[in-house]
Amino acid sequence: MEFDKIKIQLEKYFRFETSSAEENELRDYFSSSDVPPSLEQYKSIFGNLDMEKDPKFDQEILLKSRNRNWLWLSLMASVVVLLGIGAYGYISFYNADKDQNLGTYDDPEVAFRETQKALSKLSTNLNTGFESVKYIQEYEKSKNLIFKQQ
Repeated sequence: MEFDKIKIQLEKYFRFETSSAEENELRDYFSSSDVPPSLEQYKSIFGNLDMEKDPKFDQEILLKSRNRNWLWLSLMASVVVLLGIGAYGYISFYNADKDQNLGTYDDPEVAFRETQKALSKLSTNLNTGFESVKYIQEYEKSKNLIFKQQ
């Protein structure tokens, strides 16, 4: 009879339906020496429950302070930022002299020819853009005919 009762309590235990009193009964039963061989496999489970109830850890845990690492990391980050700003300033200062030549011409005829070249390039690019707009207008007309928008 007790064997059947223990089997039923084990099934309830594995379905998480046991009360603490029933778990204590199981623990007491499996800590005794008269456990049938068919239930020996559960003895280790309920034996470990006693150990988990009162865990003891005697070793001292030393924790390392990480504040020093953050100090070095923030110091290095600020150095990198300052070097980046310095490099940008250095490069932009020395490249500013090269950018001062804005294409000024002393001879008016040379300036006129260069202006004509630049305007010709601009005109070519604008004409290409207008041709693209014509295709879009044709597409809009076809779409309006097909869908008959109001």
